[in-house]
Order: sequence, then C-alpha cells, then structure tokens
Amino acid sequence: MIQKLNMGSSEDPVCSVFNDCRGCSYQHIPYEEELLVKEKELKDIINEQLEVDQKCFEPIVPSPKPYHYRNRLDLKLLKTKNKEIFIGFTPKSRHGIIPIEACYIAREEISSFIPELKKQAIDKLPEKYRLANLVVRTGEDGRVFWGGIGKRSLLQEECDFFWVEIEGKKIFYSLDTFFQANISILPSLFQKIRSLGIWGEDVVFYDLYGGVGLFGIGMVDSVNKVVLIEESVPSLRLAKYNVEYHGLKNFNIIEGRVEDHFLDIVDQEQNKEQIAMIDPPRAGLSQGALELLVNAKGIGWILYLSCNPKSLARDLRGFVDNNWNIEKIIPFDFFPKTVHLETLALLKKI
Repeated sequence: MIQKLNMGSSEDPVCSVFNDCRGCSYQHIPYEEELLVKEKELKDIINEQLEVDQKCFEPIVPSPKPYHYRNRLDLKLLKTKNKEIFIGFTPKSRHGIIPIEACYIAREEISSFIPELKKQAIDKLPEKYRLANLVVRTGEDGRVFWGGIGKRSLLQEECDFFWVEIEGKKIFYSLDTFFQANISILPSLFQKIRSLGIWGEDVVFYDLYGGVGLFGIGMVDSVNKVVLIEESVPSLRLAKYNVEYHGLKNFNIIEGRVEDHFLDIVDQEQNKEQIAMIDPPRAGLSQGALELLVNAKGIGWILYLSCNPKSLARDLRGFVDNNWNIEKIIPFDFFPKTVHLETLALLKKI
C-alpha cells in the first residue's frame, strides 16, 4: 500500500463521500501529481529493503482512465431497523457503511446500475441479515452481473461469463474468479512485457498463480509452450474453458499449489529456455514458493507482477540474496485515485 503525501496542488474531489470513504485517496490532487507520489513511494519502499541500481526503475505507466476504470466493486448492503436499505462502502473511521448512489472509479455501466442493484439485492437478503456483502462486475460488452463471495454474501441465481479481448484473444472470467480490475491498462502491460526481449520459439513459459490464464494465453503465440499452475477451482474452470475456446495445443494446465508441482515440471524441461511469471496474492510469495523459485534450475528469467510494494520489496530481497539480478522495476497505475499500485519486476538469474 502506498502512503498518502501532502502535495502542493489541489483540486475539488468529484465524489461527495471522498473524505469518508476508504476507496479513494487522491481525488484532491491532479492525476500527474498522484503518479509522482506513487512513483516516489515505490522507490522509497524498495530502496529501504535492498540496494537497487536506480536505472532499473522505469517511469510509471499511467492508466488511460483515471476515473471509471474498475470492472468490479465490492459493496455492502445494510438494512436498518426501520427496514431502510442502503448500499455502499466501509467508512474510514467507523462501522457500518457509507451509502452511495454512484462510484466514480467504477465503470460507468456499474456506477449507473447501483440504484437498480439496491432494488434487486433486497429481494435476496435473508430476513435474519442486516448486513450483507455483494460483488458487482462487468466485462467488455457492458453487461452487469452481481452476486456474493464469502461469508454473509447474497447469491444471484444466474451469472454469465464476462470477457475481455487481449492480444487479439477473448479471455473469459466470472464473478468468483480473480481478474485485473482495470482492463484499460492491460494493453500497456502486455506491450511492455513483449518488449522485454526475452521471448522466443524455444521458450517454456510458466504462468504461476495463473488464474483464468490471462498472461499465458496472451503470450502463447510467442513461446514454445505455456504451463499454468493454479489452485482456485473457479479459476481453473475458466482457464480450461479459455484454452479450449482458443484450441490451444501448446498450453498445459496443472491443478494445485505452485509449491507442490513447480519443481517437477521444471525438471522435465531442462533442455529449453524457461521463463516464469508470478502474480501472487497481495501477501506475496509464501516462504516455500520463494525458496522453490530462487533455487529452480533452468529458470533464466522471472517476471514478478505485484499489487503490494511492501511484499514485493521483501520478496525481491530473497531473490537478490540468492543470485538473481533485478533488471527492471516498472510501476503501472492500475488503481488511479487509490493508494494501491501494480508493479512489474524483471529478474535475471546470475
């Protein structure tokens, strides 16, 4: 998480609940200054953990859309004792919710759907519930679905797949699978990944924590073979669907934990160039996964995509201490107006 800094310039927030809502932190400054804040904080966090050649840091890649970019919102539904219904977010300093009628960082299809969502969701709220969780999501075609994930969630009977087109291929995902919330910046990310100069027809590409197969499918035409490892059942279901939809013959899916399968797979491909991409949860790599990756024989390059600069810095320390060199650190502003930041690090085995 990036910390807020005081900046010289200011502008009026577009949202009436900006000062109370936990979602946004930078509506009060111009977007150009927000990018500078995030860029500086990322460098400070990483430089605090380890010595890095400052030439490794590339300029932050901005989001094409500072507002109306999120394809997913996690909301709360509250029913008062007087049976009034509110939908909103968790406030900064108290329990309950901040009621909203729109969200300015959500896709416009989602934001405009919120009043209708209130009407639909109340019919699904069990009588014993006063507070429930729900998720709203959309895809490239603009259709909106909602449902629940986790405890005290509201369930909707029907929810279709969503899709986004990346690198000329449709990638399908669902309400209960992980998928990047800002679709608009994905072309910039793939353009940067392709430009790294590490790809070739002899490469085996490992898509670790691969989800529904976004990166593996996006890069499959640039390598000899893709191997995806994922343990989430909903994500595996969609990964298999995506591979079958595109008729990919050079794409293998392994069900389970990276820690349980990675070394055996790498040992089978020792005669080929091997590249791994890791996109772990916010907590970063487990100690077991880190030890496997830093010591894996045959892996020449690792792309580490992180949504948490602090866990990224910790894990980079582990790589550097085990004969890996940091070649590039590239921040991407996947989450404008919030304190969050996505970062791509390119690591080379020494």
